[in-house]
Amino acid sequence: MSLLEKVNVTTGTGWQMGPCVGNTGTTSVGFPSLCLQDGPLGIRYAYPITAFPAGITTAATFNKDLMHSRGRAMGQEAQNLGINALLGPCIGPLGRSPLGGRNWEAFGADPYLQGVAGQLTVRGIQELRVMAVVKHWLGNEQERFRRKGELGSWPKVKEAISTNIGGRAAREVYAWPFQDAVREGATGVMCSYQQVNNSYACENSWLLNGLLKDELGFQGFVVSDWLAQRSGVNSVIAGMDMTMPGDGLSWADGLSLLGANLTSMVVNGTVPVSRLDDMALRIVASWYKLGQDDPNFLPKQKKPLFSSWLRDEIGPLYPRSSDQDQQMIVQNYFIDPRGQLGNLSQIQTGDVDHAKLARQVAAEGIVMLKNVNGTLPMSGGTIRKGPYKQIGIFGSDAAHSPIGPNGCIDRSCNVGTLGQGWGSGSVEYAYLISPLEAIQARAIQDQTTVDFVLQDGSNSVNSTAYQVNKHGKDAACLVFVTSDSGEGYISAEGNLGDRNDLKLWHDGDKAILSVADNCENTIVVIHSVGPVLMEAWADHPNVTAILMANLPGQESGSSLVDVLYGNVNPSGHLPYTIGKSLADYGADTEIMWDPNWEIPQQDFTEGIYIDYKWFDKHNITPRYEFGYGMSYTSFNFTQLEITTLWNGELAEEPPSATGLSGNPALWDPIFRVELLVTNTGKVAGKVAAQLYLSFPKAIEYDTPVRQLRGFEKVELAVGESKIVVFELTRRDISVWSEEKGAWVVPREKGGVGVGSYGVFVGPSSRGKGVSGETEKIPSVN
Repeated sequence: MSLLEKVNVTTGTGWQMGPCVGNTGTTSVGFPSLCLQDGPLGIRYAYPITAFPAGITTAATFNKDLMHSRGRAMGQEAQNLGINALLGPCIGPLGRSPLGGRNWEAFGADPYLQGVAGQLTVRGIQELRVMAVVKHWLGNEQERFRRKGELGSWPKVKEAISTNIGGRAAREVYAWPFQDAVREGATGVMCSYQQVNNSYACENSWLLNGLLKDELGFQGFVVSDWLAQRSGVNSVIAGMDMTMPGDGLSWADGLSLLGANLTSMVVNGTVPVSRLDDMALRIVASWYKLGQDDPNFLPKQKKPLFSSWLRDEIGPLYPRSSDQDQQMIVQNYFIDPRGQLGNLSQIQTGDVDHAKLARQVAAEGIVMLKNVNGTLPMSGGTIRKGPYKQIGIFGSDAAHSPIGPNGCIDRSCNVGTLGQGWGSGSVEYAYLISPLEAIQARAIQDQTTVDFVLQDGSNSVNSTAYQVNKHGKDAACLVFVTSDSGEGYISAEGNLGDRNDLKLWHDGDKAILSVADNCENTIVVIHSVGPVLMEAWADHPNVTAILMANLPGQESGSSLVDVLYGNVNPSGHLPYTIGKSLADYGADTEIMWDPNWEIPQQDFTEGIYIDYKWFDKHNITPRYEFGYGMSYTSFNFTQLEITTLWNGELAEEPPSATGLSGNPALWDPIFRVELLVTNTGKVAGKVAAQLYLSFPKAIEYDTPVRQLRGFEKVELAVGESKIVVFELTRRDISVWSEEKGAWVVPREKGGVGVGSYGVFVGPSSRGKGVSGETEKIPSVN
């Protein structure tokens, strides 16, 4: 490649100056313009596509097969549309604050869970030869002040917020899932908008060259979030390899910080030729690594088959250009990229019906939080025979939006049933099945009468609930409530990306109480981006069941009916903690609403203690703990066996080495854990066996009471038992030592070796399970 061609490979063509949200320049040596497209739950701006359940819902399944298959299906749709790189999965934010606007795009408030889900999603996407670009690196935990001048910023704020993270928290919490993605071979990493330790993430040499490329051994390319690049030379030298969308400091300004400027930097010696070679090599090598040079990778047209900006078949080559004489080309080929080839028995091939897959993920992502006296399933069970004959449905979340599911830009209005949050991580629905229409379809089958009040705050709620309740044990009232959030460039109902609080929207608490005060069998269904406060009504004697349905995507109603009527036994587990108040999560993790300086400084003083680790450390009792989830059956955990796999002495630090995802010794297996899980109930079901590790107490490091280090979902018939096996690696039992600058297996104070680790395996972080201890291991002096 010539100098100019290398520059083209690293520089976007500009906002709306190509078919995709990101497009690189072209070369004359057979390397094409690359198409980069959002996003984390499907293909943004393409139609029709599958609107999959959000990351937070996928995490709630605790099902590794579904995590992988969802990624594979998204990769299939991307490849079918001619997309080179999918901008996902999202494995940051981690959910430091439960109010964080983009938490829903990612996989929950635990780094281990995020890491596994992210790794399996990357695997699925890249098995279809599409590049996975994991994001956002690093510490982008709130929307407010993330970009200078963005919606919600204050006049005196001169630069984006700085998230100030210690070395230990960076590695044990925020970089942990990225390390798993790097180990899987993720080809791209997106650097985030905000500053980290007072240096912009996309020009932070410690973050990019040091932690990511050197320590974690990342071999792919670093691409800026859109307009996250804030300088030219500094970002290039610090390790950023590609700028997107290719404009300068403002949208569509055409003043790229790279492009011709990068050419000048190389010519005048400011940027070494070797650095430009490295930038281009990382991008081109990723293309070759996934086999995108194969003539069969792209469609026969050898370009993307859709336009993000135009809906007509024919349109200008550069949609934003003011050139009236530019070439007109075919922009939209109107193909359907969705898999329609069978059923979930084909899940390992990727040739699955994507609608069925989305429905299964959404159903397994529903978490049953409460179920009193056999309220559910609604089809009847061991306590109540036969389906309910009278149903009342309440709340706008039960039905379609009057302006359609795509009526607001990037899904930025919470009207009608909520299937995804808002922002660049959202997609256009090809269709959206509402709970009301799905329940009505089932009601016809059961000869059930359905009454409904869909207007939030309607005066007829009380009277309708009262009338439904007259049918006694044959009646049930379902209340649908929501809480929404999204990306910081849009405000929705006064929420500037981040949620203002953990309250239900549209007076949801009042709606629940109005129904429950008049209906003795009230079922609450919550569609939410994360935890909500429930103290006002969770213990109401007439609230007999609670379902946290998260963000189910296009199959909202169908997946809900699967669980409500028992076709699917609920098996979701909370990927976050539901506290009793916002204060439970710790004042340190509150969103910074007001700037504390011209460059807002957000110190992560809580360190490694977020979500359930904070609750445990401060002995706070949550409403529902991390990992919690009920079933229509019951499970027992027994016969725990722990075997030491490591032979001989175990060094505190592994020998110095580098490799893909860091020191290869971090992945050495140290312990093996086995146990027996039995279905002791009366129906078949699934449960996620979750392993939590407690570090030895007599060590010099402060460590969490427990932390997730494994999970496996098992399906069991009535009375069936299965052995579940976990392996614990050196990384799992290590802490990051600031003093040594390395991962270490902590020694007992005054001891001669590695102390005993506590092992707990159960259905949640505080559930009823089985416990044991590892044996001590002698150490190398």
